[in-house]
Amino acid sequence: MFSRGCLRQASRVSSRSLPIRQTIRRTTTDAAKAVPEASEARLTAAAYVATAVAVASSGWYFYQYGPTVYAVTPAEHGLHPTKYPWVHQGFLNTFDHQALRRGFQVYREVCASCHSLSRVAWRTLVGVSHTVDEVKAMAEECEYDDEPNDQGDIEKRPGKLSDYIPSPYANDQAARAANQGALPPDLSLIVKARHGGCDYIFNLLTGYPDEPPAGAVVQSGLNFNPYFPGTGIAMARVLYDGIVEYEDGTPATTSQMAKDVVEFLNWAAEPEMDERKKMGMKVLAVTTIMLALSIWVKKYKWASLKTRKIVYNPPKDILK
Repeated sequence: MFSRGCLRQASRVSSRSLPIRQTIRRTTTDAAKAVPEASEARLTAAAYVATAVAVASSGWYFYQYGPTVYAVTPAEHGLHPTKYPWVHQGFLNTFDHQALRRGFQVYREVCASCHSLSRVAWRTLVGVSHTVDEVKAMAEECEYDDEPNDQGDIEKRPGKLSDYIPSPYANDQAARAANQGALPPDLSLIVKARHGGCDYIFNLLTGYPDEPPAGAVVQSGLNFNPYFPGTGIAMARVLYDGIVEYEDGTPATTSQMAKDVVEFLNWAAEPEMDERKKMGMKVLAVTTIMLALSIWVKKYKWASLKTRKIVYNPPKDILK
């Protein structure tokens, strides 16, 4: 049995030791908290460093290679073409079919003597720039190889709608021989095959100066054009004011002819553009309706689940 004095002394000792225990407990808690805070700070710093390195490397890659990788330098690539607001490049715009008709006339009277259009069939012009009778008449003016006869000789026949527009040369060797060793490219996909597309071809056709600028070196047999890679092109200027007489009376200026033939070549490269845009509008309309219906169905099906309230009613025995 302890006396009352001993109990009082023990209570005093315990009351004195309480602040010491609280201090030890706080120190231990603070030390335990310091460890996660230190590790969290390291993780945050590491995240910042990794983000900075990723952004810096991305910026260096973009600066080093640019948005597009080219096989030649800007000097070798030629002067950057001026950008023009082509009507057919609009989101809801189609080709100007009057311009396509004029552009085909420019191609046939000016360009067809050197450049082929081997991927375009006569039938594709029907309903786009000419009528059936007009296309048949133009096709019949050309001769194509027919089936061998009984003696094995290949005879010639007039062209049909199913035939492709003929090339001005029998083969590449004949084309080179007629153009001092230069091979005129096929124009079927020329808009898609050249960087700059319509802008490049338009600037090329209208970019021939009367005289080369001072200091420009042009090789023998070449013509100066700042938009052509190397500025030396084998093709001379071919478009002059009034060289073509349009059927609809449009003034045949150099820029007008260049604009019309560029639009026609753009159609030759993608004749499905009008139908593609129509189909795109149909798809957008259908998907918009389906999106609205899906949102309504989602709200209708989930409305009862998202708006319900769950209440717990404990048994009355527990309350007692």
